[in-house]
Amino acid sequence: MPAARRRLLLTLLAVAGIIVVGLVVRARTSDDGAHAAKPGGADGSQRAVPVTLAKVEKKDVPVWLEGLGTVAAWQQVTVRAQVDGRLDKVLFTEGQFVHKGDVLAQIDPRPFSAQLHQAEGAIARDRAQLHDAQINLERYRELRAGKLIAQQQVDDQAALAGQAEGAVHADEAQIETAKLNLDYAHVRSPLDGVVGIRQVDAGNLVHATDANGLVVITQLDPAALFVTLPEDVLPEVTAAMARGEVPVEAWSRDGSSKLGTGTLFVIDNQINQATATLKLKCKLPNPDRKLWPNQFVKARLLVETRKGALVIPAQAVQRGPQGTFVYLAGADGKAQQRPIEVALNVADLAIIGKGLTPGESVVVEGQNQLRPGSTLQTRGGGDGGGPVGAHGGGKRP
Repeated sequence: MPAARRRLLLTLLAVAGIIVVGLVVRARTSDDGAHAAKPGGADGSQRAVPVTLAKVEKKDVPVWLEGLGTVAAWQQVTVRAQVDGRLDKVLFTEGQFVHKGDVLAQIDPRPFSAQLHQAEGAIARDRAQLHDAQINLERYRELRAGKLIAQQQVDDQAALAGQAEGAVHADEAQIETAKLNLDYAHVRSPLDGVVGIRQVDAGNLVHATDANGLVVITQLDPAALFVTLPEDVLPEVTAAMARGEVPVEAWSRDGSSKLGTGTLFVIDNQINQATATLKLKCKLPNPDRKLWPNQFVKARLLVETRKGALVIPAQAVQRGPQGTFVYLAGADGKAQQRPIEVALNVADLAIIGKGLTPGESVVVEGQNQLRPGSTLQTRGGGDGGGPVGAHGGGKRP
């Protein structure tokens, strides 16, 4: 056979093989498409969508307002010297708890003792002069009664007695001042609290005008908590205060542990225009000292409790062009779309205003695969799950 005819034959065979392979592939693709067009398998039944259901419940729901909180001392005082002098002794330990009236430091008292002694000597002298002036005044009055001296002499002696009496009163004031300065030489705590880091060491001269003072005392129990909230919640907060005490909780920044509980103390008398926020001051008992000044915490206030509210998990609520809705599990095991009104979201719950009744089952997981009329199959459960209609309703995980 000539070479040209042999090449032609091989070419024809190759083309025929390619055509046969193409027909086989096309047949298989058409067969797969026909099977795929039948949802649920060969019998043509609709594929069940696995979902998780939850019941619509009726219960009391506490409504909390959450915001950023900053802890502060309920009272804080910078202890300063009230008299000038040398600081002889420091009688406290840094970090120590002290009571009101405890002596914290001792300023050299000798100059003030000397002032007291000087004032006491002055008053003794002036009292003697007053006594002499009063005796002479009585004599002059008797002489004047007998018309033995002029009235001018009596008046002059009365003036001298008055001056002596004024000097005694001035001496008494000097004594009080000296005693007060002597008491001020003993620097005392003005409140119960914890002393901070010492600002001045013994041996230094201290003055009443010193800016830093000797030490700062902070009252840690109770603690003050300042909470910042949006101005829009002002009506809710004022209404809660009108009903009575407003409970407050302080949590760690990661929300893992509760640091203290207390009550709302006061609402600031103005709104911050720059941030459109409201500042609240709360009072929290702090016996364990879990709250520390300038500490940042998560704070929340209980403004009301919704009695008998209809609630569902917040993740069940869906949003579409027509508003909010949920998927319900119908008695026939099919998905039903129902429009609803959400009155309020509280943590992971949604309080329903309209659209649902207690006992109905809503879909909380698997909504992205649902359409109205889809067959539902519950996930989990001891029976391994199954069509909703076959088990009379879904189970909450």
